[in-house]
Amino acid sequence: MNILFDLGHPAHVHLFKHSINALKQRGHTILITARNKEVTLDLLDLYDLNYTVVGKTSHNNISKIFRMFIIDYKLLTLAKRFNPDLLIGGVGNVYVANTSFLLRKNCILFNDTEHGILQDLLSFPFADSIVTPTCYTKNQGVKQIRYNGYHELAYLHPNHFTPNPAVLTELGLTEVDRFIIVRFVSWQASHDIGHQGLTLDSKRKAIHEFEKYGRVFITSEKPLPEEFEKYRIKVSPEKMHDVLYYATLLYGESATMASECAVLGTHAIFCGFAGLGYTDEEEKAYDLVYNYRLDELSQENSIKKAVELLKDPNLKEKGRKKKETLLNDKIDVTAFMVWFIENYPECTSITKDNVQISEMFQ
Repeated sequence: MNILFDLGHPAHVHLFKHSINALKQRGHTILITARNKEVTLDLLDLYDLNYTVVGKTSHNNISKIFRMFIIDYKLLTLAKRFNPDLLIGGVGNVYVANTSFLLRKNCILFNDTEHGILQDLLSFPFADSIVTPTCYTKNQGVKQIRYNGYHELAYLHPNHFTPNPAVLTELGLTEVDRFIIVRFVSWQASHDIGHQGLTLDSKRKAIHEFEKYGRVFITSEKPLPEEFEKYRIKVSPEKMHDVLYYATLLYGESATMASECAVLGTHAIFCGFAGLGYTDEEEKAYDLVYNYRLDELSQENSIKKAVELLKDPNLKEKGRKKKETLLNDKIDVTAFMVWFIENYPECTSITKDNVQISEMFQ
């Protein structure tokens, strides 16, 4: 098959990288198109994945609309030449859905985010299948296919990821040292419009409290206030998952990073404006993520919860045990994705008729 993957976010590189390589090895022809957002292109280069750039991200809403038409045109032009049998995209990928509709080709979207209302309205009607985790709380009708896993298990499942302790040396740490990762996001994504994150006072208080229990490192999508620059983590993006594996705790605004921590056995505090099926499940079923809103009281309580966790000297050991329970319940998502793509569209009826199909990918 000719298969087109359109990657619009660094998280999509991680989500699809192992599936892309597996499909190539199985004789399929792959075209990767990408947008220049944050470290997306850096990751593609690092993983030696050839790609064609079809645009870049804008943080201005008017500019976003204008660029949408430019990206649609570039993607459509490339796709016509490539003649894909199947087009694939991640969360919020309007472009690949629109292109597939215009080409009358099949499109699969892998989605795990319930509050991307606008992007869903612009993409779901044009997609053929919407593939979501079982914990995804919305019903998307006959197009929806559910699997028992998380996006993060496409690249952090033990079948695909082995932590490298060398990153600790870069940070001046050892495996017995305690350290806390603090994550701030840009709040510029389409599903974040109109929302703001943690206040400066909360960030300042959190860092001050956490320093009592270990070193603090900040990773941020946006510029940091000068007072926080000394905490900025200085490792290349591809090593961040190694860092999360060895971290004592994650605290911040990123649901994806919180979920990454959960599947790695690291406890996480996630502060967001809306609930997400996967982080809610990772709290209720596995006690690895703790979800808080962004009102003043919730921010205060999130810091208290983080301190409570950090006071536990056995926190890492407990996290590792909880992770094993999670992994026993969930599937190797890459294995599922490769099977689903190779057997599409016949696999849709199989998946819907046999709720135990996921046992094939344990």
